[in-house]
Amino acid sequence: MISLFSIVAIGFFLGMRHATDADHVIAMSTIVSRQQSPWRAALIGGVWGIGHTLTIFIVGTAIILFNLVIPARLGLTMELTVGFMLIALGLWNVASFLRARPSTRIHSHAHAHGDYVHTHPHGHAPETHTHTPEQTPLAWLDRRLANLVAYQLIRPLIVGVVHGLAGSAAVALLVLASIPNSKWAITYLLVFGAGTIAGMSLITISMMSAFAYAGARSKWFTQRLAMASGLISLAFGLFLTYQIFFVKGLLTNHPQWTPH
Repeated sequence: MISLFSIVAIGFFLGMRHATDADHVIAMSTIVSRQQSPWRAALIGGVWGIGHTLTIFIVGTAIILFNLVIPARLGLTMELTVGFMLIALGLWNVASFLRARPSTRIHSHAHAHGDYVHTHPHGHAPETHTHTPEQTPLAWLDRRLANLVAYQLIRPLIVGVVHGLAGSAAVALLVLASIPNSKWAITYLLVFGAGTIAGMSLITISMMSAFAYAGARSKWFTQRLAMASGLISLAFGLFLTYQIFFVKGLLTNHPQWTPH
């Protein structure tokens, strides 16, 4: 007979381990790479965990109480959302890095002094612009909405919800196989969720500390590190998408899906 203490202990630590899954860490690294405060990083990790727990609890409870069966095509589609999300997060980071790079291209424009028209080379480095980076629309939006909690936390919440959607079936089926009592099984889902919240908070603090440590020594290295996290997210998302479409056969008559 499984005791309540065992359910709580196992659920919490398995939840913490679940937070370390590669797709979770890669996705969160694209968000945390811009943070400077450990408390803000922990909050972002916690919000991800809340979104993840919310989806797992809703879908998992429905599976446990109503014995729902997730069709293979639906299961693959839920996992596909993670691939698309990783691609989007990766592109977001890469685009942000490219926008932040100063342009050093030299080219010529016609220039007139009275009747005398000639060309001269010039570039578009930041010091030659009539506006500063802080005067761009995105920077203005960041300044205006920086203090709004929803603006800062909506992205990790959505990422957590998507991750929870992809993993909810596997968690619920695992619970059903080991905990036949529905009330205890639902309790396990909540404790599992608490573990993912704690685990991701610790992970995001660790990632932020690494970025901050590198940034204190080289801003150039920090920017490249953020760029690398975007490229890794993009590559992993493309890999997952390829696996789901072509290896697991999402669009075929016999898709293959194993909850994991």
